[in-house]
Amino acid sequence: MTTVVHLRAYAMALPEVEEGTDRGRVAFSVRGKGFVSVAKDGHVLLRLPQDETEAAAAAHATGEGVIRAGRPIGFRVLLADINGKDLNALVRASWFSRAPKQLAASLAAAEASADEPGGDLPAGIGRPATRALLGAGLKTLDQVAQRTQRELLAMHGVGPKAVRILSETLEQRGTSLRE
Repeated sequence: MTTVVHLRAYAMALPEVEEGTDRGRVAFSVRGKGFVSVAKDGHVLLRLPQDETEAAAAAHATGEGVIRAGRPIGFRVLLADINGKDLNALVRASWFSRAPKQLAASLAAAEASADEPGGDLPAGIGRPATRALLGAGLKTLDQVAQRTQRELLAMHGVGPKAVRILSETLEQRGTSLRE
């Protein structure tokens, strides 16, 4: 069963996401545009384009498209009826549909560069931390070493575990984060 905690962790790992409330619901937005919310009854509403809403409804029989003022606005499903992997994919699609084009393109480019040769970031830091570092233009450990622990922790998606792994990896190479 997927929970609000799981949803929050994934949504907050995306760039420039803010958590708040909307009509009594836990809501997440990117640059002021809401992309997902959770009602007290456990239903999650994901803002999606119509084609993605139709695909989600086809894949999740208990979910449904949502129409407001005669326009389709997204997909609604009970959290308990969707697995974490599927929810993550829908949250991501919802974020991409609501994020400013330049921000979405920046994330897509950072993720694409993660698979390119030339980077040596350790895989153990996790995808959110990798996305955050790549998004900041840090592809190598040498570039990471030019930052302080505080600077890294200030990046959305980089947590204490990622900083510990980066520090240990740098130490093994005979260097460290900037003080």
